[in-house]
Parts: sequence; C-alpha cells; structure tokens
Amino acid sequence: MQYFTEHKWTQFVVLVTVFFALVIAIDPGTGGNLWRLQETRFWLLPDAVNDGLKFLINDWWVVETYDAELDLTEESTMIKEFTRALSGGILFSINLIRELLLGGVKTVVAFTSWDFISKNEWARIPALPWPAVATGAFLLGHYLGGRSLSVLAGVSTIYIAVFGQWTPAMQTLSFVLVAVPLSVILGLALGIIAYKNKSFESILAPLLNVAQSMPHFSYLIPVVVFFGIGDHAGAISTVIFATPPMIRLTILGLKKVSPAVLEAGMMSGCNPRQLMFRVLLPSARHDILIGVNQVIMQCLAMAVIASFIGARGLGYDLLVSLNMLNIGQALELGVSIVLIAVVLDKLSLAWANRQVDYFADLPFHLRHKYSLAFAGILIVFSVLAYVASMVFPEKANYLYFIGESQGISTERFWDFIVDWIITNTYDSVQSFNFFMITSILVPMKEAYLSMPVAATLFLVGGTGYIVGGLRSAIIVTAFIGFIALTPWWDRALITAYMTTFAVIISVMIGCTVGILCSRSPRATKVILLVCDTFQTFPSFVYLIPVIMLFGVSDLSVLIAVIVYATIPATRYTVEGLSNVPKTLQEAGSMSGVNRMQRLLKIELPLAFPHIMLGINQTVIFSLFMVIIGAFIGTDDLGQLIMQSLSQANGMGQGIVLGLCVAFIGLTVDHLIHTWAEQRKEALGAA
Repeated sequence: MQYFTEHKWTQFVVLVTVFFALVIAIDPGTGGNLWRLQETRFWLLPDAVNDGLKFLINDWWVVETYDAELDLTEESTMIKEFTRALSGGILFSINLIRELLLGGVKTVVAFTSWDFISKNEWARIPALPWPAVATGAFLLGHYLGGRSLSVLAGVSTIYIAVFGQWTPAMQTLSFVLVAVPLSVILGLALGIIAYKNKSFESILAPLLNVAQSMPHFSYLIPVVVFFGIGDHAGAISTVIFATPPMIRLTILGLKKVSPAVLEAGMMSGCNPRQLMFRVLLPSARHDILIGVNQVIMQCLAMAVIASFIGARGLGYDLLVSLNMLNIGQALELGVSIVLIAVVLDKLSLAWANRQVDYFADLPFHLRHKYSLAFAGILIVFSVLAYVASMVFPEKANYLYFIGESQGISTERFWDFIVDWIITNTYDSVQSFNFFMITSILVPMKEAYLSMPVAATLFLVGGTGYIVGGLRSAIIVTAFIGFIALTPWWDRALITAYMTTFAVIISVMIGCTVGILCSRSPRATKVILLVCDTFQTFPSFVYLIPVIMLFGVSDLSVLIAVIVYATIPATRYTVEGLSNVPKTLQEAGSMSGVNRMQRLLKIELPLAFPHIMLGINQTVIFSLFMVIIGAFIGTDDLGQLIMQSLSQANGMGQGIVLGLCVAFIGLTVDHLIHTWAEQRKEALGAA
C-alpha cells in the first residue's frame, strides 16, 4: 500500500484501467446519465444569459435622451448611450488615422457637414504619400535596430505598396493603431491596480485565465450585440482579446522591481504617485514594453477574425479570398499581413530592448535628427504628390498609393503553382488523405465519442487528485462537469480528439527538433529565429496552404494546427535545455557518461518542467487553432460558435460555448502547471 501511495505512475495506471472498465461497462443504450447527462434546467443557461443581456441593453436604467437633429426626446438605456458614445469615439479615431494615411472627408464632416464639403472641394485630408511612409519605416528601423531592421521595415513597406495592397494595409494599420493604445492603457491601469491591491489581483487572476483561454470568435458575439457591426466593433473585440497579456506583464514587471530600488525611492521622499510613475514603472520598463509587443501581436492576430463583424483591411480581403478559394490572391494578402506582423514585432522588441542614454547632452538637431529627416522627406513627397495631382488631374497619382489593379501581382504565378501541385500530387495526396482519415482520425474520433460522461469525469478527477490532491481534483472536475451539463458534450469530445491528435504530433516534432537544435549554439539561434517568425504569422495564414493541398477536411485543419502548435513545443524545449547549468553538464561528463546518457539522465530531467510548460502552451495553441479551423469545415465546438454569430439569439449560446472551450484549456493548464511546479520544487529550481 505504501508503494502504491508513493508512486503516482502506478496510481495513474490503475486509474486508466478503471476508466476503460467503465467505458466497456456503460452501455450507450441503457447507461442513462452515466452515458450522457440528460436534459436539465442547465440547458437553459444560454437562454438565461441571452435574456439577461437583452434586459441589460433594452430595459435596465432607462433614461431620456434628446436628439438635436430630429428635435425629439426619446427613451433609451444607459448601456445603449454608453456603447453609442464609445463606438462613436473609437470609430472617429479609426477614421481620423485612416484618412491621415489614405485621405478622406469623414473627419472634416464630423466637425462641419456634407453640405460644407460639397461646396468646398479643398476641405479634405490629403493622403500620406507612400514613399514618405516607406522612408519613415527605414528611418524608424535604423533608429531602433540598425541597418538590418531598417532594411526589413523599409523593404516590407515598399513591397506592400508596389503589390497594390497599400489601401487595405493602411486600413489594417489604422485599426491596430487605435486598438493597441487602448489595450496598453487599459492593461497598464488594471495591472497597476492589481499590483497595489492583492484582493483585486486574486479576483482578476481567474478572469484573465478564462479570457486568455476563450476562443477568438467568442469575443465577437457580445460585441456585435452591444456595439453593432463595423470597424469600431472589431476594435473593441480586439481590445478585449489583447488586454490580458498586458495586465499580466505589467504585474510581473512591477513585482520584479528590486526591494532596494523601492526603498531608495521611499527614502528619497517620493509620495505613492511619484513612487509608481518615477520609480516602479521606469524600473519595470522592459517587461511592460514586452507586454506592448504582445498586445501588437494579439491585435494583428485578431485582424482577420474581426473582419467577421465588419472590420475592413487585409483581414477582410483575405477572408473573401478564402471563401472564394482564390489561393493566389489569399497568398498575396497573407504575405502582406505577415510582413506587417513581423515588422511591428521586430520594431516593438527593438524598442523594448533599446538602452536609453539619459546622460547624453547632444544639440537639438542631433538629438532629433531622425524626426527632422522624416519631416523634411514628408514635406518633399507631399509637395511632389500635390503638384503631380494638379498637373495630371485625370490620371492616377501613384505617389499617394498604387491601386490593386495597377500594382504588381503574382496571383497568376501562385495559381499556376497551386494547379501544378494539385495536378502532380493529387493521387498521392488523396491516398494519404484517405489513409489518415479512415485509418487514424475516424477511429480516434469514434473512440472519443464512445467515452461516457461518468468515466470521463472519473478519469479527469482522478488525474487531478494524483497530480495536485483534492483541490485540483475538484477544480478540474468542475471544469469538465460544466461541459457535461450542456447539450454539447459530443461536440466537446470532437474538439478534444482533434486537440489531442494535434498535441501528440506537435510535441513529438517540437521536442525532437528542440533537442537536436539545442546541441549547437548556431542551430539554437536559427530555430529560435524560425519560431519567432512563425509565431508572428496570424493564425488564418496557416489555413491557406492546407486548403490548397488537402481541401476541406479534418486533416486540413489538423495539419494547420500542428504547424502552428509545434512552435511553443520547440521553443520551450530549446530554452529548457539551454538553461541547464553548464556546471552540471560538465560534472556529468567528468563522471564518465556519454552525450546520450547526459541528455537522458541530467539535461532532460532538469529541463522537463520547462518543457511541460511548453506542452501546456502547445495545448492552448492547438485549441485556439482547432476552433479557427471551423472556418473550413469541422463539426466541433468552433462550428457552433461560428453559427452563433449569425443567429439572432446566439449571444448566450456563443458565450457558453466559449466557456466550454476555455474550460478544456484551463483543465489542461491547471494539471500541467501544478505538476511542473511540483517538479521544480523537487529539483530545487522553484
């Protein structure tokens, strides 16, 4: 008995044995609630959520409002007035930035009228010449990161302009330039409050866990109901999605500030406000700027998703191209999105890592040489563009922007490549597709669908107890029990089967590649660069090549998921093995072990907690991508979430479905995080 209680793997073997015995014993026809929980009042939860939100919108806190244009007084609710004012402010900001980049009249109309615009043709904001923007990208890249970053930023900007994607790219950029500051300000404020108030932090922590585990589509449904459809709704859903990492990194950065620095600030006479803004925040600058980088990446990840509710830009055009299976055009748009993501990622990281010289005493023209250079170039190109429009009023002015029809296009080339690949690989691809679906995926799917509720809850609860004791058992059983009480248990099992398959393959590939690359410092740098690059790709981009090769099927989704989810498994394996102390490696070598023994007996056990955290991220990445894969046809929870977007009363259902997906992720997250912390304590690395 003592052996059984001290060896968790033995307990787990017994647990799995009992689980399979329950699966065999519970008959689907006569199992009743042991097989699937029957309909209860809990099934009405989506309707209750829907009714509650409708009451909040239409009947709670009714106020009288005056419409000056119609000269009418009407009743409205405070929520509607708040959402209307917020939507108006965000939409105005997006239009202002968009018109500064592309030109327009909506901002002027906001302060005048359409009659004023029609009478005064000069009353419009001119477009910003794209050569000036490209030059600004060169200068900003050189200022933050030197020659290589300058070339990357400038050439990427020129590519977008020359290939005729300037207008949608600037629409996307205007969307990001509004969502990012809002997310940063909100995340910074909540992070500071949580740092100063432990009770608020304890309340905020589980909310952040749920928010970061919810699928992208779940954010869209309540936003559509409260704010409508359009660029403003896309920006609001993006802010909700992108704020959690900023909050976490703000709290982390503030907690990492040395107590000695804090005491020095207090001893110098700083009041609480001065201590926060002049000591703590500057000391936590690096982590906060990393948070800004994560916010930018999250905003770009939502660029395509937000197009489902009317956000314009590259994401919307990509969505249309994918719907029409226009692969060549989708690849061009995907490259543009990737370039914007990579450039903004590198610029923000360079900003975060840049050392500020507070003691430099330079004259004004040297201190602001980049700004002065850009201002001069902007004036020159603006004058040239204006003169060109006056001299050639009937012709397109390519100094402002190059239209899609006038730009270079590789669409036919990519379509030719796609046709050639499909023609020459059709038989082999279809054979592989048929084998994978019929021999592996369908049996695995049927095996998951044969799992009774009682057996699954027993397995999950038992695993929680073995890993973390009674508390963990209650938490994970509650998460999965919530899903079991809904009518979507089978859909959740399909989601779990797809995620499991993707995680297994991703972990096998990622850990193998990570172990091999960690053997060489040069290979380590290369693979981390590859991971950084692939992680900046918006998730929808991964769907393009798989649709091209495999069509619409579960296998297509899973291949895209595997490519996307392999990144964290690889990264954490490399970083975990690289962080093993050199002294321990040398001690192992001196004791006579060979390289393989050192890897298996010393390096992997020490790096295993770090690797497990990578597997945890792999699960979360897989879950996100499986839900996004519903766009090309799956029958999991993601498909139901997408359907909720088009249903009149789909708000409650979408939120509950999102919680189901989040709880799957949180269950795995809790188990792996608890186990990893225990291993760290056992190894003395906590």
